Order: sequence, then structure tokens, then C-alpha cells
Amino acid sequence: MAISVRISDEDLTLIKKYSKLHGISVSDFARRAMLEKIEDEFDLAELDKAIEEWRKNPVTYSQEEVWRMLETDE
Repeated sequence: MAISVRISDEDLTLIKKYSKLHGISVSDFARRAMLEKIEDEFDLAELDKAIEEWRKNPVTYSQEEVWRMLETDE
């Protein structure tokens, strides 16, 4: 599937330079950037959920406490 995007000549020049610097095509750069944006928004939504859960039960543990909880009798 092809996608058409309208951008200024100045933006296109910058995008081409960035793509060349990183050894990827403009298409690969655009695809990666769009997918990364979606992933970032998903991660933020998950963070919001985790914060809301924590607010309901604000229990925290130190790193040492977590290691003790994870220890096994081997």
C-alpha cells in the first residue's frame, strides 16, 4: 500500500538528510516513525493505568526488598 504525505520542501530536505545519515530509506524512516508514535501512545496509556492502580493501593518496595522476595531456596 502506498501513502502520500504533503510536506514542505524544507521538511523533505531534513527528512532525506536524516534518512541518509541513518542509512535507511525515507519510506522506512516514515514507517518506523509512525509505528514508534503509536507505541509511545500505547506505553503512555499503560503508564496511566499503572499509576491509577498504584493510587488505589500505594505500596512500594525497595530494590533490596524485591530481591529478598525473589530469592529461592536453591
